[in-house]
Amino acid sequence: MNLPLKDPICAIATPPGKGAIGVVRLSGEGALEVAARVWRGKDPRGLRGGRFTLGEVVDPETGEVLDQALLLVFRAPRSYTGEDACEFHTHGSPAVLRRVLEALVKAGARLAGPGEFTFRAFMNGKLDLAQAEAVLALVEAEGDLARRQALRSLEGSFSRKIATLEDRLLSLLAHIQALLDYPEEGVEPLEAKRVIGEVLQEVEALLAQARSSRLAQRGARLALIGAPNAGKSSLLNALLGYERALVSPIPGTTRDYLEAPLELFGIPLVAVDTAGVREAEDPLERAGVERALAIAQEADLILYVADRSRPLPPPPPLPWERTLKVASKADLPPAWEEPGFLPVSSLTGEGLDRLKDALREALLGGGGGEYLLTERQVEALTRAQERLQEALALPEDLMGLALEEALRHLGSLRGRGEVAEAVVARIFQNFCVGK
Repeated sequence: MNLPLKDPICAIATPPGKGAIGVVRLSGEGALEVAARVWRGKDPRGLRGGRFTLGEVVDPETGEVLDQALLLVFRAPRSYTGEDACEFHTHGSPAVLRRVLEALVKAGARLAGPGEFTFRAFMNGKLDLAQAEAVLALVEAEGDLARRQALRSLEGSFSRKIATLEDRLLSLLAHIQALLDYPEEGVEPLEAKRVIGEVLQEVEALLAQARSSRLAQRGARLALIGAPNAGKSSLLNALLGYERALVSPIPGTTRDYLEAPLELFGIPLVAVDTAGVREAEDPLERAGVERALAIAQEADLILYVADRSRPLPPPPPLPWERTLKVASKADLPPAWEEPGFLPVSSLTGEGLDRLKDALREALLGGGGGEYLLTERQVEALTRAQERLQEALALPEDLMGLALEEALRHLGSLRGRGEVAEAVVARIFQNFCVGK
């Protein structure tokens, strides 16, 4: 982010395409002066922060009226960036937004880079680095779990937890240093290993949320595998709540795979209904079987569906460690009883809630995790964990260096201490322009 940090910047803040309303943002020193050059109405320089005013956006060179709009003014430091800022709420036509942006550039602003508004918020102390990453996660959230987790971090809950851990380690470091420097003063010893163990436990609890964070961010693929006419398509429709897959009593109806998006417990899932798995002579059906098994290998979770009203077929080659077994057609008289199978009837809904609970447990371990952790945050927590484990294995007078390293990694989560410029730049360049 090798850009000037004070000059006024502008960008379209709403997604591309047509809409009822579009928003153009402007922020930086002199932002209100730039706004005054393109605004016909109440002078924005005289407006209080948090106030809307109605007027017209004009070309500063020709005076041409570009649109009727609302202008919202923010006064430093009570703005997203911590600077004087304003937003033009115009009609959502791409042509209008483009001309408003051109007018602001003519009036003295420059186009913002990706994430530059949030970068300024970070540099001006409005957000720490963990909160800035939460902004991006919230913008990109596709499921409700990701939204909830990102919002907690944006509100500062994650940062406060990390700050508490840092404070405990800093106090311990200071006490150890006092024992070493002034042994004759009779400084009371602390239970150093107990403190380190408790901090380590908190770090490990955070790291345990890494899997749910990955699933909340990118979603998961759920493959339905089983013999022909086992009830895979009916189960897919039951999970979706509407008829997506064609259901027929004729075996082999599904020759290829079919994908359908759904959201369960806040996670965006793609459920994949596949061809029936059996020994096939027909080349087309054999290709479908091979594709079904390949899809199963790549899926995050597999539902192996077996018809409980007919003899149990030989199990296909599946990664059983990430497979749930479903005994379908549980409303019919059973032909077999096997441990480990969840009885489900897609017709009556019997067992469907138990299956969803099992899906939650398999994907999230029964819980969704409190925070949405980025790959960078997982790496920093892992490094802190390693240094804390190292400190636990050392005598008290040799713990200092390992504790300092653990503190450095924890501090990097909030952007404190030495955080490589390249890391900061990479975080903000993942943002869209206008955020």
